[in-house]
Amino acid sequence: MKKIMVTGALGQIGSELITKLRSEYGADNVLATDIRHKDSEVTAGGPFEVLDVTDAKRMHALAKDFGAGTMMHMAALLSAKAESEPLFAWNLNMGGLMNALEVSRELDMQFFTPSSIGAFGPSTPKKDTPQDTLQRPTTMYGVNKVAGELLCDYYYNRFGLDTRGVRFPGLISYVAQPGGGTTDYAVDIYYKALQEGKYTSFIAEGTYMDMMYMPDALQAIVDLLEADPEKLIHRNAFNVTAMSFDPSQIAASIKKQIPTFEMAYDVDPMRQAIADSWPDSIDPSAAMAEWGFKTNYDLDKMTIDMLSKLRTKLNI
Repeated sequence: MKKIMVTGALGQIGSELITKLRSEYGADNVLATDIRHKDSEVTAGGPFEVLDVTDAKRMHALAKDFGAGTMMHMAALLSAKAESEPLFAWNLNMGGLMNALEVSRELDMQFFTPSSIGAFGPSTPKKDTPQDTLQRPTTMYGVNKVAGELLCDYYYNRFGLDTRGVRFPGLISYVAQPGGGTTDYAVDIYYKALQEGKYTSFIAEGTYMDMMYMPDALQAIVDLLEADPEKLIHRNAFNVTAMSFDPSQIAASIKKQIPTFEMAYDVDPMRQAIADSWPDSIDPSAAMAEWGFKTNYDLDKMTIDMLSKLRTKLNI
């Protein structure tokens, strides 16, 4: 049975990824790690250890003692936070990634880490952004992601390390609270719709960004982990997406379920600038061709499920 070690297990993706992996591979076969401990399903539902990903020796010891065959490196500082603390973001995002790659090389592990649409920049084609295209990001987060994509390719080509990864769009979830990302308005809006009946968007109307519902994102990770390596031409940084919309369209989708919902705008210049540097839509055809990527949720289907799950979570 596959044994997996996950960094950043209490983060936006990690907190749900752990549950998914434990259901697929068995609770005892998934070691969750994070820089902090908090009582949660992640820490209570299986092996958990505190780990600072900048501590390479402890990372190596935990992976070796656990007998992990796969390293999933999810620890990272997200786009808006990274822009406010660029030096810290570089040290955490790149230092942690290098440690995880080195540990994986030393212990001959399969390796997964996510990239992001943040790896693109204002000179990247905006519509149907190709898998292979110009990448000149203007944010620290984007620079980290491009460097990470190249490092993963390097470790595969130089050392034969089985590296795999996707470029995630904005991820929408009813489990994790917004975590400092530019696309987080598309999570917070559902909370505010139920709690207050209105929302003020920090992203301007007409700003399109790719999005994906978390269940589709988690399934994509598992599908790529299990994909036949002989069919992987790109291996890392596969474009994946489910939908592209602007704030007015997600508001309209919510109004179909909550007719009294109201939307206003108070644009945050920093996060708007980040959003403007990203594509309007990306092309996932390489992922579809090489490992059968697919999604189940469009905007309206996601909205119905989000509101239903949040009503239960918030006791509304």
